[in-house]
Amino acid sequence: MRRLFAILLLCATLPLQAAAPYRDIRWEELIPKNWDPAKEFRTLDLANMTDADPRAIAALQRMKELWEQAPTEPSMAGRKVRLPGFVIPLERKGEEVVEFLLVPYFGACIHTPPPPANQIIHAVSAKPRGKMRSMEAFWVSGTLEIQRAETAWGAAGYRLRVEQIERYEPDVKAP
Repeated sequence: MRRLFAILLLCATLPLQAAAPYRDIRWEELIPKNWDPAKEFRTLDLANMTDADPRAIAALQRMKELWEQAPTEPSMAGRKVRLPGFVIPLERKGEEVVEFLLVPYFGACIHTPPPPANQIIHAVSAKPRGKMRSMEAFWVSGTLEIQRAETAWGAAGYRLRVEQIERYEPDVKAP
């Protein structure tokens, strides 16, 4: 009788274990607490420089280098997460997307400079995920890994094994 009870208890808990929930995260959680991307530039008086100023050009080049090497947050490795972002398709099967970049704001990676590497996620799906156009907004869920990827659009500091995608619908409430 005890054995039957143990088997029933195990079977009753299996769906709960298999349905590991995704934790909604904010993009800021991907940035290590001690990383300050503006630290080197606090002494620059950018307001008094033109785009052609050699100091401005050097500062932009240095910023690109620092952002490309932006550190990732080690505690995020292996986490099952869900976050909203804008997609930049990288690989398609027919018209459906299997690989894309996920970025935190509209226009990221299309304009120069791209966001820091810790704000670009290389998302890969085992199966095609439907039609997506650049800069469409989605909720993306999956398992996050710390793994760099160099793309034409920028360096990604994270990789996401995509498990679910939903179109982003803003939570608009009438006044």
